[in-house]
Amino acid sequence: MNKQELIDAVAEAADLSKASAGRAVDATLEAIRDAMRKGDAVALVGFGTFYVGKRAGRTGRNPRTGAPISIKAAKLPKFRPGKPLRDALN
Repeated sequence: MNKQELIDAVAEAADLSKASAGRAVDATLEAIRDAMRKGDAVALVGFGTFYVGKRAGRTGRNPRTGAPISIKAAKLPKFRPGKPLRDALN
């Protein structure tokens, strides 16, 4: 499912116009992004939790030359599914 298909599904389920559903989906995604940008977790009970994970800096190797390179530390978006979502998939 892509974003447009999600908007169509929301519009149909909530009896909204596609434009209104699009704004709702965009607002939801923006709220999740803004919370994660601040370092907060977003917990949707029954669905899961979006949170910011950290990856430590490390030394890697250039595959062409074999020379060592420094890989910076990074923050990554992560998702931990809730039990009802896990149960629905199994």
